[in-house]
Amino acid sequence: MTARPRRGSLIASVVVALLLIVSALLVVRLAGSSAVSASEPDVALPAPASPAFAIPDPQALGDPRHVARWSTVTRAVPVRDAPRADANPIAFLDTRTPERTANVVLVEDRAADRAGRLWILVRVPALPENLTGWVPRAALGASEFVRTRLVVDLKGLDATLRSDGRPVFRAEIGIGKPAWPTPTGEFYVRSRIRSLSSFYGPLAFGTSARSAVLTDWPDGGFVGIHGTNAPDLLPGRVSHGCIRMRNVDILRLGRLMPVGTPVTIR
Repeated sequence: MTARPRRGSLIASVVVALLLIVSALLVVRLAGSSAVSASEPDVALPAPASPAFAIPDPQALGDPRHVARWSTVTRAVPVRDAPRADANPIAFLDTRTPERTANVVLVEDRAADRAGRLWILVRVPALPENLTGWVPRAALGASEFVRTRLVVDLKGLDATLRSDGRPVFRAEIGIGKPAWPTPTGEFYVRSRIRSLSSFYGPLAFGTSARSAVLTDWPDGGFVGIHGTNAPDLLPGRVSHGCIRMRNVDILRLGRLMPVGTPVTIR
């Protein structure tokens, strides 16, 4: 008599068989996937994108002897002989020049008073020549920097523009006659004007220099640097105090000399 298999043993055998079938199917599938992957070429990752901006290397300001600073007068203010509110007034600064341009001053130094308020020593466009005085920092705009200087040689009758101490421009000039001498000293360019008169040529610069006698500049007393309608008179002592250049020279200077440039007249 044959023994009948138990029901539990039969079920276990079926489960084992099913597991073996599933395992076999998984092995076949993985093998096929590996074969496909092995046949595909390698794909390199893309290079990282370039940055949207680059930080430049720091640049030195250069020799401080060749750097000057100027500011715009934003509020009409008296100029005082010391950095404090009760000091004696020696001049007055308006916000506009006689040529109706923004008034600028050359910055020489700074100091604080006892209350902690900051004062700026500026070169003043007034007589006596080479006048400097103190104004509140609050009366001035942001500082600007220039690396140029114009040197006017009254004996040699020429003008040389220097940039970072190196000459970049030179021209023959006309200066004041003996009765109307061009003043000497340290000044600065405070305006740039497109001339509307052939007498002044195509371009003119207003300076902080003033003469004790009348000049041929608007409002009188101020010394300008400008072109001319009589180039044959140059070089020479031909003006009422202003500095004249041939028109081709004043236009070239206009491309090189910004407002705020110190001017040495000697």
